[in-house]
Amino acid sequence: MNSKGLSGGIYKPLSPAGIDAIHDASLTILEKTGITFEAGLEETVDMLAGAGATVDRENSPIRFPRDLVLEQAAKAPSRVVLYARDGKSDLELTEDKVHLGTGGAAVKILDLENGQQRSSTLHDLYEIGRLVDGLDHIHFFLRPCIPTDIPESEYDVNMFYACLKATGKHVMSGVNDEAGLERIIELASTVAGGEEAFKEKPFISVITSFSISPLKLCTQSTRIMQACNRRDIPVALSAAPMSGSTSPMTMAGTLAQLHAEQLAGIAICQLTRPGAPLLYGGIPGMANMATMGYQGGGVECGMMNAAIHQLAAHIEVPNYNSAGLSDSKLPDAQAGWEKAMTVLLGAMGGSNYMHHSAGMLESMLTVAHEQYVIDDEIIGMACKVLKGIEVDADHLAMEVIDSVGPAGNFMMSPHTMQYMRSEYFQGHGVTDAKSRHQWERGGSLNARDRARNIARKILEAPETPYISEGIDQAIREKFNILL
Repeated sequence: MNSKGLSGGIYKPLSPAGIDAIHDASLTILEKTGITFEAGLEETVDMLAGAGATVDRENSPIRFPRDLVLEQAAKAPSRVVLYARDGKSDLELTEDKVHLGTGGAAVKILDLENGQQRSSTLHDLYEIGRLVDGLDHIHFFLRPCIPTDIPESEYDVNMFYACLKATGKHVMSGVNDEAGLERIIELASTVAGGEEAFKEKPFISVITSFSISPLKLCTQSTRIMQACNRRDIPVALSAAPMSGSTSPMTMAGTLAQLHAEQLAGIAICQLTRPGAPLLYGGIPGMANMATMGYQGGGVECGMMNAAIHQLAAHIEVPNYNSAGLSDSKLPDAQAGWEKAMTVLLGAMGGSNYMHHSAGMLESMLTVAHEQYVIDDEIIGMACKVLKGIEVDADHLAMEVIDSVGPAGNFMMSPHTMQYMRSEYFQGHGVTDAKSRHQWERGGSLNARDRARNIARKILEAPETPYISEGIDQAIREKFNILL
């Protein structure tokens, strides 16, 4: 089943009146309350002031006239294509087209062989990329873990290199600074065979966490965001408030604040370069009020993230958001229900680019190889829902019903043979539907065991040479590659 780019939009947690109310509240927040900023953004602030924003230089709030915000939002593209190198995984982000993939910045991994938690490494990042490359329902590869075994100064180029070597799917990651971004562009241009070839079809994009909720611009991320704008590198405007902590306790209040942050970010991007490709990047979350930590598995996260697509669609901008998080510490039943609920709600909502949808555990602290395999099946099932039920003469099967007749049996019908593998979702083996006797003969494996075996099988297969030997050598002559 081709699960990429199916249309959602069949779940709408916000009514049309609710969307209008939140949008108007957000414009009022930007006009009345404004946003503040860290030091080092003088050029950005001057740009906003020159465009009509009011800047209080002493107390540092920037207030945005609503006409300015709406004028700039209208310049943002309603369609963004995130290209892939494998020739089959380009992502067309527009309207209600749905794509789901990895995400996060985990620093721990459950070891594939012994199941114990340990620190994640650069080799882990590469292996997860190879694993995802072999899982059809995971549509893109957003760097899921941080390599804790290399110096921070080497993160940017080595993370992108490991991802690009591992998979032909679109790659997204954050970068640490503007110098790192330039190195990434040079790396990608080398892989592409030249700067013009890369510019024509950029197969990487950048997460820019420009907003520190509530309502504050981050200097480094805002500068990286604008540098990407100038180079036509697609950016995701990541902002992740937690209700009860860095945004109001209520879902509507959190969405109003987050929409205001997104509108401010979009305005900055479009003033930097009109038409700059971007993704509305709202990631509303919840604070665990008992621990004040992040609580990623709540059903309300699925509801709010589906609402994010409605708010992005209201201003006709494709969106990036979150699904598939879990507070569980290992791949278990809790992880299953938390992931299934938020993935299904996001997919049915029509979100264009849902990261975190595969592999994540323990509120984004940990990843596990087997969880990617399980989540690939969850995503596939959610996308099957989006396909709906096909109704035509052949699927109605009236001639077949008539030929079999009352009290007959359809088991050996050619019609059954024709549709038995296409009408219903076919997983890759992690879901068990055998009889108990067959299951026991196979070793009485649980879902986690089966998923680990599938992961091992994918990783034991020959590596796909996504970076040729000659290009790899050229890259290693330019950069300190540690993989």
